[in-house]
Amino acid sequence: MFNTLLADFQIIFERDPAARNWLEVITCYPGLQALMLHRFAHTLYSLKIPFLPRLISHIARFLTGIEIHPGAVIGQSVFIDHGMGVVIGETAIVGNYCLIYQGVTLGGTGKEAGKRHPTLGENVVIGGGAKVLGNINIGDHVRIGAGSVVLRDVPSNCTVVGVPGRVVYSSGVKVNPLEHASLPDSEAQVIRALVHRIESLEQQVEGLQEQLSRPGLVKSHVPCSVNCDGSHLEDLAIQDFFEGSGI
Repeated sequence: MFNTLLADFQIIFERDPAARNWLEVITCYPGLQALMLHRFAHTLYSLKIPFLPRLISHIARFLTGIEIHPGAVIGQSVFIDHGMGVVIGETAIVGNYCLIYQGVTLGGTGKEAGKRHPTLGENVVIGGGAKVLGNINIGDHVRIGAGSVVLRDVPSNCTVVGVPGRVVYSSGVKVNPLEHASLPDSEAQVIRALVHRIESLEQQVEGLQEQLSRPGLVKSHVPCSVNCDGSHLEDLAIQDFFEGSGI
């Protein structure tokens, strides 16, 4: 346990530029304090000691604002940054080197028994306020954007944003885990595509109205004002969005 706690302590200096000295980290970082209490509670929980592990978890929640069920399995070098409002459920598994921001929930979707919380791989980054729900698997090196709601499995080396969460980037290239804010906006892309489509349809309607207003007009072909290549790309973007982009 000592080596694990030491790894939790050291990762803070690697991930947080505001960490200046060991005394400040130990006394002023609730994420580290919550993990220290959790690891003690989890040891007691593994020994099937009643009541006391939950009491320690409750005290940790009161002191840090971070609720971790003593049954949750958390790997080494996990950093909970700020941490207020973080909830990690009983059967959740968090891999090594994960980075979790404030307001994150690793929760369930109902009252089912057994494994009902997410499993995170290694080097997963979860942005502030994101919700990862249900017995799902999140692969290694996955980034989940702030405010996203993830309900299905996510393969490794992907970026997920939106409600519900959609894969918007997939690559084996290693990314900086602190750049969780530089994420593409899939909803904005789809909205722009739909606006462009509406404008094109309005132009076609205006063309029809002009031709119908001419005297003696029987039938006429109105050319499409939408560029075929651009329309095809927009169709793909909209289709990917509604189908979850592979999740």
